[in-house]
Amino acid sequence: MDGALECDGTTFVVANFVLDPSDGPLCVLAWIKGGRPGQAIISQQAGADWLMVDPTMGTLMTELRSGGRQSSLLGSEAVVTDGDWHRVGFVWDGSRRRLYVDGVLVAEDTDVALDHCSGGLLLACGKLMTPDSFFTGLLDDVRIYSRAVRP
Repeated sequence: MDGALECDGTTFVVANFVLDPSDGPLCVLAWIKGGRPGQAIISQQAGADWLMVDPTMGTLMTELRSGGRQSSLLGSEAVVTDGDWHRVGFVWDGSRRRLYVDGVLVAEDTDVALDHCSGGLLLACGKLMTPDSFFTGLLDDVRIYSRAVRP
């Protein structure tokens, strides 16, 4: 639709391996409109949901983390399921995880590393490809960098 992918909650895009989150700094950005709580925007097969919507509040979150005992999901209070266009992003600089919505830092913490994953990239679908993780809405201008980029 007007250049964006129209995601209907039943289809998704699969791409070959793009990068391993444990290799170092990375950044993933996308424009979204719509979505529902619990849906994934970008994920990696058998890895983590890189950008997703919190299952209860409709806020932006990520599962990218070290996986150690002290590591946890990083969530924000920024609602992204309000029907407006939002530019969402995750930035890992090698020591800090950051979530952005519309260019504003909405969540940040420190983690020692990110878990290894060599799976393919999934757009509009969660890492386990369960039907409830399929994104409903518009997805546009997905960008992935192997360096930390400030949105």
